[in-house]
Amino acid sequence: MSQDPVISAEDTLRVSVLSEALPYIQRFAGRRVVVKYGGAAMVREDLRDAVFRDLALLACVGVQPVVVHGGGPEINQWLKKLEIPAQFRDGLRVTDPDTMDVVEMVLVGRVNKQIVNGLNRVGGRAVGLSGSDGALVEARTWGEGSHGLVGEVAAVNPDVLAPLLQSGYIPVISSVAADPSGQAHNINADTVAGELAAALQAEKLILLTDTPGILQDREDPSSLLRQITLPEARELIRTGVVNAGMTPKTECCIRALAQGVGAAHILDGRVPHALLLEVFTDAGVGTMVVGSSRAAARASAQRRG
Repeated sequence: MSQDPVISAEDTLRVSVLSEALPYIQRFAGRRVVVKYGGAAMVREDLRDAVFRDLALLACVGVQPVVVHGGGPEINQWLKKLEIPAQFRDGLRVTDPDTMDVVEMVLVGRVNKQIVNGLNRVGGRAVGLSGSDGALVEARTWGEGSHGLVGEVAAVNPDVLAPLLQSGYIPVISSVAADPSGQAHNINADTVAGELAAALQAEKLILLTDTPGILQDREDPSSLLRQITLPEARELIRTGVVNAGMTPKTECCIRALAQGVGAAHILDGRVPHALLLEVFTDAGVGTMVVGSSRAAARASAQRRG
């Protein structure tokens, strides 16, 4: 008499996870997802490895990920080594020419290549770029030069990315870009990611942060708002529920949605595999911002399967 095969709970769980992911893989195959990579996920080795594996897996199943990064902590370390004082005003780095040289060296020459090498190591095919390459991002000086060479996005020309994405490469883009005169500027990586997502008409913009997402009460992680609409996001800013460092991230999501991005996500990069949990599971993690109540209802229905 034959016995039924013994299947472990662990194996059953693996199969269940794959089965749950299938409709999401089918839905997002061939779609573009822009990921702003930053925070603890750049610092902790275990989290770095998880992010690299998540991005490589997305590319393997047909999603077209694009990575945008900053690198604030490492910039500060090199400024200290070179005895150049770090200056901040209104939450923004004051970037004089000497500081800009360090920013460009660190972001373009060091951090970018660390990410590219990490992705290649786990089986991804990554290509490193800056905003200046192929005139991908055109910068203009922010605030009439009050913060030196701090820039904002004047224009995005994503043509250079199309052949890379079509060939299965993962573009990794540092948030340094030049103005029309060729002067390099330091641009906020969230801003670059949002504007790039809009130019690519991306399905998703994902911001990896060091918070669970948008909280109704910033002192209570259980008050996470899992899904909000664009008007609700504006109201949360107006009423001060969204404040401090979460304000520019939420504004970045609002601008991206207003320009046609399908959905924007603010995720806790301290959670291992947060990217896959958000994109490929029914529950998701973090906060998803969508354009309207109709879009919210559709997204909820899709998450319920």
